[in-house]
Amino acid sequence: MARIKTSFAFTFAMLSFVLLICFFINISLGSVQIPLDAILEILSGSSAPSTWKIIVLDFRLPKAITAILVGSSLGVSGLLMQTLFRNPLAGPFVLGISSGASLGVALVILGSGLFGGTLALAFVSKWSIVIASSLGSFLVLLAVLVVSQRVRDTMAILIIGLMFGSVTAAIVSVMSYFSSAEQLQQYVFWGFGSLSNLAWDGVGILSVIIIIGLILAIASIKSLNSLLLGDAYAKSLGLNLKQSRLIIIIATSLLAGGVTAFAGPIAFIGLAIPHLTRQIFKTTNHKLLLPAVCIFGAVVMLICDSIAQVPTTDYTLPINAITALIGAPVVIWLLTRQRKMIF
Repeated sequence: MARIKTSFAFTFAMLSFVLLICFFINISLGSVQIPLDAILEILSGSSAPSTWKIIVLDFRLPKAITAILVGSSLGVSGLLMQTLFRNPLAGPFVLGISSGASLGVALVILGSGLFGGTLALAFVSKWSIVIASSLGSFLVLLAVLVVSQRVRDTMAILIIGLMFGSVTAAIVSVMSYFSSAEQLQQYVFWGFGSLSNLAWDGVGILSVIIIIGLILAIASIKSLNSLLLGDAYAKSLGLNLKQSRLIIIIATSLLAGGVTAFAGPIAFIGLAIPHLTRQIFKTTNHKLLLPAVCIFGAVVMLICDSIAQVPTTDYTLPINAITALIGAPVVIWLLTRQRKMIF
């Protein structure tokens, strides 16, 4: 037992070290190359060229912290959904969270094309998109929660979430048909996802949302471990299934919905990270998996963002494209490598 604990501690230490390395590499990369020693001086408050200080403190540091928050929250929300539904292909957006956010943003950006005139364009801003995305996610989630109170089967809730997603996607398609090329372009750019749109105030708000979601996830560890063995076993332990399911769904909505509102829809991180973490730790105990997924998700997101910056060039690729290019092959490899996922 002591040897197992030592092994887990060593793995956590290695992951934390890799996270630190990826964090500094991410800050150093970009159109302007900044040496590592200069970054350390800036972060420690020592003297450094003013231009470099502005780049690091006002742009790259918030973006790197956003990447850590996004990777951690999407990884944890994916873990919660896969355990709740006992389905290896369940992700953080199966409840229609992403689709609801897309509908909210579409109403703001594409609404003027549907209703005529350009009045709606005057209200399109960073915060209006964030608010619309959050409200869209919340309303779809609220509808799913209302329906879930009448449904006992978790797979039925999964299907209901997918159906809500289909309905919202259809509405977005109708609005897209009546929108101008400029509006469609703005909506498509939001759909690419971005980690660089947040200033320090946005990072602070996102941090609060994610911390609340993580607290709810940590409070659900016992419930998650019980649900792995089935609803009957969980009931025999005195677990209130409806209450536990509600807390898990709310935690997922805060984690995935907050990320979608502030950084746009980012695919495959929530689906792939829990599987990769299980392959490393070889355990189903959420007391270990939850912090491991947080760290590993942050590492992968920092790597994806570093690749998206296309080092030594002025180009920045859509983060959603990079996560899909990395995440999709990983999921395919895991599915073909073994017939049954570790659960």
